Amino acid sequence: MLQIHNLSAAVADKPILNDLTLTINAGEIHAIMGPNGAGKSTLGYVLGGRPGYEVTGGSVAFNGQDLLALAPHERAAAGLFLGFQYPVEIPGVSFVQFLRESLNAQRRARGEEPLSGGAFLKLAREQAALLRLDMEMLKRPVNVGFSGGEKKRAEMVQMGILDPRLAILDETDSGLDIDALRICGEGINAIMRKPDKAVLLITHYQRLLDYVKPDFVHVLAGGKIIRSGGADLALELEEHGYEPAL
Repeated sequence: MLQIHNLSAAVADKPILNDLTLTINAGEIHAIMGPNGAGKSTLGYVLGGRPGYEVTGGSVAFNGQDLLALAPHERAAAGLFLGFQYPVEIPGVSFVQFLRESLNAQRRARGEEPLSGGAFLKLAREQAALLRLDMEMLKRPVNVGFSGGEKKRAEMVQMGILDPRLAILDETDSGLDIDALRICGEGINAIMRKPDKAVLLITHYQRLLDYVKPDFVHVLAGGKIIRSGGADLALELEEHGYEPAL
């Protein structure tokens, strides 16, 4: 599904990623862990197409397409979802209207008919219930007045509505209490643990992986993956830290 080959990238002329290579197949969940400044979030932003992140080498293929040649909205329409560590607030924009416009824009880009208002609201209620988020909150402006945990659950609702092929989740566990962590973990499993989907989880800690069991764990340091293993690698990192792996 995703083939990253010798990917290098810089921010403000400062090299961050350095010949990073990674393959993610359909049906797999990969976790990337590593110390601060290793390039984890940069990897997510580069894959999502965030401005200001310059690719200086390498290639990325997503379902046979050159991902780097696509604009951010084209990547989203192709089935890529990027969950942010710090979801932004958008005052004055209804969350439910934002979600409906986002979904229908992607459907139109794929040659599909837009969902009617009634069909969309039914889908939104189902996804909100899955993440135990009060549907009334989706009538507010995007993320305005939401707690940290509510923002993350709302983002998982967005993921469920958009139904991506590949979800890149940047520190979804950041700022979550125990209950919200469990709910988000269960939501990720329900939405994305399917044979035709894949997940790239970017995290500092092992705790989210108690709920979302990864098939592979990778250690990223110095802009490249320096070690890979199974779920037990995350437990090893939790116990001993990153230093022994560097």
